[in-house]
Amino acid sequence: MFLHSDELTERMNKAGQIGKAFLFGIDFEMEESFFLTDPMAQQEILFDFRGRSNVPRRSYKIPSHHFEAFPEDYDTYQSRFETVMDGLKRGDSYLTNLTIRTPVATSLPLRDIFLYARTPYRLFLPGRFVCFSPECFVRMEKGKIFTFPMKGTIDARLPDAAQVILCDTKETAEHNTIVDLMRNDLSRIATGVKVNRFRYIEELHTHNGPILQVSSEIEGELPADYLQQVGTLFFELLPAGSVSGAPKAATLALIRTAEKERRSFYTGVAGYFDGSNLDACVLIRYIEQKDAHHYFSSGGGITAQSDCRKEYDEALRKIYLPF
Repeated sequence: MFLHSDELTERMNKAGQIGKAFLFGIDFEMEESFFLTDPMAQQEILFDFRGRSNVPRRSYKIPSHHFEAFPEDYDTYQSRFETVMDGLKRGDSYLTNLTIRTPVATSLPLRDIFLYARTPYRLFLPGRFVCFSPECFVRMEKGKIFTFPMKGTIDARLPDAAQVILCDTKETAEHNTIVDLMRNDLSRIATGVKVNRFRYIEELHTHNGPILQVSSEIEGELPADYLQQVGTLFFELLPAGSVSGAPKAATLALIRTAEKERRSFYTGVAGYFDGSNLDACVLIRYIEQKDAHHYFSSGGGITAQSDCRKEYDEALRKIYLPF
């Protein structure tokens, strides 16, 4: 099931050529991946990608439970933040996604978190992680490709929250940057790339209350033979721009310096191919199991206009259960 990422492209291409359904995932470093044909017929890896699932949808009664986070202190985060800011000032990057890994304690098994989660994309790998992502990476369908970069988060309970996030200068600059990056990425494999919707708001529900997130929709036209090379085309887009930054190569080096550890499958991508259409998500809102411990990974985009305290608070605000 698990394989080196080099093998994943070939398997995706072969499955696309014969219209064979598959489920796949690849880590942020593009070193480890998994690939399953006939994913609906197995119950080891559980998934739900916008309703396409190997788990029956039902209403689960969520039991009484606890969930507690133990984030790194502000000074530790500030040190990482300053490393990124130094890179921004040097011109190494103009947008860097900085993440943290937070120990959490919960009475809920990861499988149950998967079952209770209400989010567009859910994925559970036993002994590894659960992910309840709100963010689509790309969809390939009927000869077109779509991407929906998500940048900008705010507590929905704040007065005029939608207007506050839409008018924020730093958030606007960050969103503009990621839209430009994803337009350029899509242009590597598609033609006629255009922005259909720009900075629209969606509401997400968490155990800490509702939050608003800002997204855009970008569309392009795929080559006529895209199913014959679906893996090759897909890999041209990696890693996901919304969780790395721009320009990608220098920004990835800056991320490694600031974070000092592998992200593994966190901020990687996973997708489901039904034989003709592919739907892939970014692996964010992610709890990893390691030995007997659990870790929640979260983060956000850093620009030259970023405020350290606000970025720290945003990373902590994204530590939640989606129910």
